[in-house]
Amino acid sequence: MADDYDYLIVGGGMVADAAARGIRERDASGSILILSDDVDEPYTRPALSKKLWTDPDFAWADNDLHTAAETGAEIRLSTHVDRIDRAARTITTGTGETVGYGRLLLATGGRPKTLDLPDDDGVIYFRTASDYRHLRDLAGSGRHVAVVGGGYIGSEIAAALAQNDTRVTIVFPDDDLGGSTFPADVDERFESRFRDHGVSFLAGRRLASAAASGDGFTLTLDDGSTLDADGVVIGLGIEPNTDLASGAGLQVDDGIVVDARLATSDPFVYAAGDAANYPDPILGRRRVEHVDNAQEQGAVVGRIMAGSDEKYTHTPMYYSDVFDLGYEAVGRLDSSLETVEDWKDDDSVVVYYLDDGVPVGVLLWNVWDSTDKARQVLAEGSALTADNLVGMI
Repeated sequence: MADDYDYLIVGGGMVADAAARGIRERDASGSILILSDDVDEPYTRPALSKKLWTDPDFAWADNDLHTAAETGAEIRLSTHVDRIDRAARTITTGTGETVGYGRLLLATGGRPKTLDLPDDDGVIYFRTASDYRHLRDLAGSGRHVAVVGGGYIGSEIAAALAQNDTRVTIVFPDDDLGGSTFPADVDERFESRFRDHGVSFLAGRRLASAAASGDGFTLTLDDGSTLDADGVVIGLGIEPNTDLASGAGLQVDDGIVVDARLATSDPFVYAAGDAANYPDPILGRRRVEHVDNAQEQGAVVGRIMAGSDEKYTHTPMYYSDVFDLGYEAVGRLDSSLETVEDWKDDDSVVVYYLDDGVPVGVLLWNVWDSTDKARQVLAEGSALTADNLVGMI
């Protein structure tokens, strides 16, 4: 194995795959090394809570991104990077190996938010392909799984399990599932899909503790009530992995701070994906944890590392599929903001979210092929008002 690489990528997710492909657009022969904590080579993360549960013709082999075969990158799995020596331009792994780099990309992603729960195989903090396989083994056959968290990932996991012969109870702090995201009329339709599929709600509740009980668990909620389940899935979001960057003296502020070229304060070190805090040209500085950003940002940073003079100018979208409905969105969705609803039919609506009268988010509920129009609305910003938004999309 070489001790020095032209391009070194820390993190083995979709950003790493996209970056390797971006590098190859400009540099056909430069050496690429991907160091990953994961036990699997890069795969598509959204399928872990969507397609792998709902499409019987989509197998795990279809989820492999074939990064090594298609880019020539070397991939080392189960490898943790402990520190960066910026002066020497090297990293050191947990096993003491030192590797040099010409350009370094931190695609370190995030780690699930955790609770003080037993360290048990029946408690799953859902994030990786290993977690997916583990949950597959736990689900089905009428077993009862408690999902803690009613946000983006919690709702998708609950829907996936409910469609795979699993009894589901979802525990969440809001009064309504999706209530912090969607306006009331949209949220009513969202909730109804879960109820129609037999999902039980424990609204306005948080998990206080859990204890092993026979082959399962007894969960105690913050009101003192209890719930028995065969397994527990925690879907409370993630925290960006910034320890490596901060330990190297790079600026960290809700992620690794980068400029429009995705470079840190060190011109040889870049960051992209879930862990990167970057300047969006429309919405300002932000950190985005969705696949569109991972793919687009990864490809751009790869080309930049290989000599491109471009900047990252994409404003990413995100999407979700639960049961028979789906939505796409751009920007900030927060039901506490002023909203304008433009219903297309009984189950299709565009919702505009306004902060101080300025559009900052667009929800496309069962409305498709309109994310570019949504970006245009946000780009026009203060030129638009609540009175002239209806009909824009």
